[in-house]
Amino acid sequence: MNRAARVFHRLAPRTLRGRLSLVALTTAALLMTILTVVFNAVMDRHLQHQADDELRNRAAAVATTIDTSGPRVRVLETVNDRLLDTNVWIYAGSHLLEEPPSASGALTQAADRLAAQHRHACTTVQAHGHPPARLCSHPLRGRHASAAVVTALDLSPYRSSADTLLLGSLVLDAVMLGCTYALTRLSVGRALRPVGTMTDQATQWSATGSDERFGTEEHPVELARLGASLDQLLDRIRTVLRHEQQLTGELSHELRTPLTRIIMELDWWRTRPRGDAETRATHEVIADAAQSMRTICDTLLNEARENALNPATTPGATDVVPVLGRLLDGLPTPDAVKIVVEAEAPALEAGVAPALLERIVSPLLANAARYARSRVTVSARRVAGTVRIEVVDDGPGVPETFVGELFQPGRRADSGDGHDGAGLGLPLARRLARAVGGEVSYVPGHAPGAKFTVSLPAG
Repeated sequence: MNRAARVFHRLAPRTLRGRLSLVALTTAALLMTILTVVFNAVMDRHLQHQADDELRNRAAAVATTIDTSGPRVRVLETVNDRLLDTNVWIYAGSHLLEEPPSASGALTQAADRLAAQHRHACTTVQAHGHPPARLCSHPLRGRHASAAVVTALDLSPYRSSADTLLLGSLVLDAVMLGCTYALTRLSVGRALRPVGTMTDQATQWSATGSDERFGTEEHPVELARLGASLDQLLDRIRTVLRHEQQLTGELSHELRTPLTRIIMELDWWRTRPRGDAETRATHEVIADAAQSMRTICDTLLNEARENALNPATTPGATDVVPVLGRLLDGLPTPDAVKIVVEAEAPALEAGVAPALLERIVSPLLANAARYARSRVTVSARRVAGTVRIEVVDDGPGVPETFVGELFQPGRRADSGDGHDGAGLGLPLARRLARAVGGEVSYVPGHAPGAKFTVSLPAG
C-alpha cells in the first residue's frame, strides 16, 4: 500500500453512516459542479446574446441616419445625433466617415476589421487598460454606394452580472452540500438505528440463551432478512449452549458415583491404620474408580463429537453379557434385593462400543437397584436384528402423572426421596441410544414396579 492509500485509509470514516454520508456528499458535489459549470456557461452565452441584441438595435437606429441612395454615402443630422454617435463607427465602403471621439486605437482597429468583412459580424475586444467591449457590424447597401455601421458596448456590467451569478451559484452549492451531508447523516442514522437495536438485542439474547426472536413481521424487507439471519444464529447459539449445559450435567451425573467410591474408600482408610493388603485393596478400588471416570469422560466427549460430525455413526461391537456382569458387580445393591440376569445366549453382540453400552444401561440398573423391594431382573436377547435388554424391578414404579416427563433432563418424580440424583440418567441413556440408532423406552402398565427396554443395533 502506497503512502497516498495509507493516508486515505486513515482519513476515511470508520462508521457506515460516515462512509455513506461521504459518498452522498461526493456524488452531490460532482453533480453540482457539472450543473454549475453548465449553468454559468449558459448564462454567459445568454448575456452575450443580450449584448449583441443591444448592439444590433443601436446599429439599426444609426442606420436610419445614413443615406446610401445617391452615389455617395451621406450621414444625416438628427436631434439625437450625439446619443447615436456614442461608440459608433460609420464607414463608406472601407473608408471611415465617423468615429467616437474617445475611442481607443484597439477598438477602432477592431471596427475597421469588422467593416471590411461587409457582413453582419460581432467580436469581443480586451484592450490593455480598458474594460472589455463587444463590437458588432451592420452593413448597408444602396444602388450606388455601400456603408457599414459598427457599434460597441462596454461588457463590464454583463461581466459583473456573470460574476455575481457565479458567486451566487457557488454559495448555493456550498449550502446544498452542507444540507445534503447533514440530511444524509440524519437519514442514514435513523435508518441504521433499528440495526443497532437489533444488534444489542441479539447480543443480550445470545448471552442468556433467550427464546426471544425478531421474526419477520412489521419489518422492512432488508430488516426482515437480517432478523431471520439473526434468529437462525440465535437458534444455533441456544442449541450450542443447551448441548454444553447438557454435557456438563451428564458428566456431573455420571462422575458422581466413582467420585463417591473414591471418597468413601479414602474415608474408610483414614478411620484407622490399615495393613499393606488393605491399603493395596483401597488403591485398587480408587484406581478402578479413576479409570471409570476417565472412561466416562472419554465416552461422553467422543459421543458428543461424533454425534456432531456424523449422527449416524455406529462404532464397534460389544458382547452384551460380560458388560452386564461387570456393571452388576460394581452396582451398590441393598442386601434385600436380588439381581437375576437372563441371557438368551452367551455370545450376544450389540453394535455399539463397550463404554457406550455401559453408559446406556448403567442408569437403568442403578434406578432399578435403588427402588426395587426384593428383585431386579435383567434380560438380554436378540429380536428382529436388534439386541433388546430389559430391566425390571418390583418397586413402587413410575407415577402415571410423571410418565410424560420421565425422559426430560432435570425432572424427578420425587425430589425428597433421599436420592441426590439430578434427573439426567434416563435422558442421557435415551440420547446415547438414539445416537447409535437405538432406543430406550419405558413400558407402561407393568406391575408391580417398573420396566425399561433398551433396543440397540445387533453387532
